[in-house]
Amino acid sequence: MVRSKPRLERGSLEKHLKEEVSREQALEAVRTLLRYIGDDPDREGLLETPDRVVRSFDHIYSGYRKNAREVLSKTFTSSTEEMVVLSNIELYSMCEHHMLPFTGKCHIGYIPKGKVLGISKLARVMEVYARRLQIQEELCHQIANAIYDELKPDGVGVVIEARHMCMTCRGVEKQHSVMTSSTLLGSFREDPRTRQEFFDLIRSNGN
Repeated sequence: MVRSKPRLERGSLEKHLKEEVSREQALEAVRTLLRYIGDDPDREGLLETPDRVVRSFDHIYSGYRKNAREVLSKTFTSSTEEMVVLSNIELYSMCEHHMLPFTGKCHIGYIPKGKVLGISKLARVMEVYARRLQIQEELCHQIANAIYDELKPDGVGVVIEARHMCMTCRGVEKQHSVMTSSTLLGSFREDPRTRQEFFDLIRSNGN
């Protein structure tokens, strides 16, 4: 039985790439792919394409160089025990099966227990994981667990709604399909009223 390699941990891919792949090798890989699809990497319109692709990868996959723990390290003491929800966070990620984009919205909620996050940190921790090769289900799981492990709240909920280009421009070519996934931890999983409040707050913001 062949065992698949585990996902690389936070920040480890940057070290892995620096050890094994140079920028010139990455550029040559793009040139090879251009030849594979039947085009000429030396024609005028494609001369700078390898450089543009590699630079775009530096941004699209920047999550491998970021650490969720660092993003979540700054908190503020608070006595509030009411639910906090940040909804409709624009999400851009890349399917790990076809390296095609999936885009949509992410909704994150938690119930504080002694400390709260700056609101932008919820969006930033999403970006840490979204800017990697992903599957949507795992992305939900990683965001929720990072917040739950670092903040130690009473509960956490994450919902993602996204359209996948691997379904719209290839394969079954279903243009209007939307995938919804969720991860619920702590009181969000255990208490039906808490779970319902989270879903109601998401819907109240235009969903």
